[in-house]
Amino acid sequence: MASAKNQNSPAAARRAKLEEARRKERARERRSRIITITAAVAVLAGLVAGGGYLMSAADEKDKAEDQARTSPVTGEKSWDDLTQDHVETPVDYPMNPPVGGNHDPVWMNCDGDVYTEAIPNENAVHSLEHGAVWVTYNDEAPEADVKALAERVGKTPYSLMSPVADQKDPLMLSAWGKQLTVKSATDARVAQFFTKYVQGAQTPEPGAACSGGVAK
Repeated sequence: MASAKNQNSPAAARRAKLEEARRKERARERRSRIITITAAVAVLAGLVAGGGYLMSAADEKDKAEDQARTSPVTGEKSWDDLTQDHVETPVDYPMNPPVGGNHDPVWMNCDGDVYTEAIPNENAVHSLEHGAVWVTYNDEAPEADVKALAERVGKTPYSLMSPVADQKDPLMLSAWGKQLTVKSATDARVAQFFTKYVQGAQTPEPGAACSGGVAK
């Protein structure tokens, strides 16, 4: 049995102090592990929740685009059995702007091209054959709508825009065999028309070039 003298010796005191320091260090390590694990679990939970949200948002976007492609565009006009011959003479189209028919052998560049002056119908129709959407406007179109539609076209491959002074409505959208009049650039049908008809199922020559043609 240790004597009281040994228990109170400097060496014993140092051992006790060292043991207390070790005990505190172990306690700190345990707390640190708990905090680290808790933080990791919180981050993982956030990633899972965030990933689920992103996947859900992507799924909703895909569903919306599928619905836009499969649903008819309210108010659009359609033409079937349009001729597709290449000609080098002016064509008298039955609709204005034209949505199909015989056309020039060279297409109008339609890789998000915005033209501020009128372009030849015959070249534009060739662009529609390749799957482009053609946005047109006349002098009655509000400047803000023209600007907004130009920004959309500028960001959209297989689209083009130009003024058509003698068209009957201020703002019109055309694709091969399809045409729509809208009252403003914010009309929900604008987005649907682009989603449905840019390289859409109506395209006679999907994947054909929209660059390397006529640039005015």
